[in-house]
Amino acid sequence: MNKYRAMGRDRTPADFQKHIQSLGIDLPFDPQVETGASSPLAQPYTLRSGFTIGNRFAIHPMEGWDGTEDGKPSEYTIRRWRRFGMSGAKLIWGGEAVAVRHDGRANPNQLLINPANLPDLKALRLALVQEHERSHGSSQDLLIGLQLTHSGRFSKPNSKTKMEPVIAYHHPYLDEKFGIPPDYPVISDQQIEALVGDFLNAAEMAAEAGFAFVDIKHCHGYLGHELLSAYYRPGDFGGSFENRTRFLRMVTAGIRQRLPQMQIGVRLSAFDMPPFARHPETGVGVPPTSLKDDRCYWFGANPRNPLEIDLTEVFQFMELLCSLDIQLVNLTAGSPYYIPHIQRPALFPPSDGYLPPEDPLVGVARHVRVAAEVKQRFPDLAVVGTGYTYLQEWLPNVAQHNVRAGKVDFVGLGRMVLSYPCLPADVLSGSELDRRHICRTFSDCTTAPRSGLISGCFPLDEYYKALPEAATLEQKKAALKPK
Repeated sequence: MNKYRAMGRDRTPADFQKHIQSLGIDLPFDPQVETGASSPLAQPYTLRSGFTIGNRFAIHPMEGWDGTEDGKPSEYTIRRWRRFGMSGAKLIWGGEAVAVRHDGRANPNQLLINPANLPDLKALRLALVQEHERSHGSSQDLLIGLQLTHSGRFSKPNSKTKMEPVIAYHHPYLDEKFGIPPDYPVISDQQIEALVGDFLNAAEMAAEAGFAFVDIKHCHGYLGHELLSAYYRPGDFGGSFENRTRFLRMVTAGIRQRLPQMQIGVRLSAFDMPPFARHPETGVGVPPTSLKDDRCYWFGANPRNPLEIDLTEVFQFMELLCSLDIQLVNLTAGSPYYIPHIQRPALFPPSDGYLPPEDPLVGVARHVRVAAEVKQRFPDLAVVGTGYTYLQEWLPNVAQHNVRAGKVDFVGLGRMVLSYPCLPADVLSGSELDRRHICRTFSDCTTAPRSGLISGCFPLDEYYKALPEAATLEQKKAALKPK
């Protein structure tokens, strides 16, 4: 049973302020949301390239587990992307995490970019643009990118239940958690160099499909992110900060050479922590009771206490992005595989997860604070923030304050647009929010794929409610409940 106050109970600014004060956190918000051309969230943002993004809402990339086995979009994928276009957001950050090769797919139905799938990816992007133009008019100020990924340690390219990890190094905590033996092979320097070539080929295809930028994914425990914490890996891709960022620098240099006009973004887990586990009696997530050694295995964490954030290397990473002329930065945290309450604050965990060890609003404030610290130190970066969905009715108020105060440039939305795709448009137009479709973080969009089903908002999206998978999901959730 959750002991935290549900966001839906905060019906007035005074209620919300009291909730914030009771937690002792810093989370300012604007009591009134502005509309019209003067609204902070409606302001355009002009990149150094000269392109102007029409407003301050962004859509995060999300995997739907609903592509075809050969990596093409399905009718479910196309519907989701059309709804991204309908949203009114003017920055589409990838729409979807797309694997650059088969062994890097996080599931057997993840989108895969290759010559055979290119016409379908081109049509998928076009479907988004057409829906945006139908709903909102011009798409001249709409910036659409494609997130390129290799899932690394969390690869499941051939089975929904069998992991086929590609690891950058042996991680004592994650190896134990996910059953990776000590003699399991580590990706070699030569194999990483070959993967760089796959990213470059993928970037060329993304450009051919009409995407304006590619995101070189460095978050959530996937391979790019894991390389950042490869402190004890030997060779050219481990040890020093220079070596641990070599992969990014090689991919960036190759894109600049092949595609001078292509923009580059990076979605980064700006901090990480050791894995939490479900307490056998309370069901609440708990961190490790003791550390295995005095080494640090977490990027953005205090080496002496990995449960504390240390942004020293994060700022160094931002300096590197500036030197590489990468302006688009999307900040997230941790990983859904081992610290979901840090990565995406929610009141209700996935059925195979743990109850939140803190009020999720504390997690939101953590996301907001880190993004603000990065933005303050690097004002020329175009920073996208994460963690806003849990705010629910108060999302526009916090979002407006943060953009107006210069704490972030774009408010990124993920789960919220699965249930309520038109929230950005409604906020900008001054329409009353549709409470029936506000995401309440039930986490079925995560429980479903972890149960081998497609991802979607089964509780609130009428389309998914009517699918046969909805009944199957309820059966699987019942089977996963602790006895």
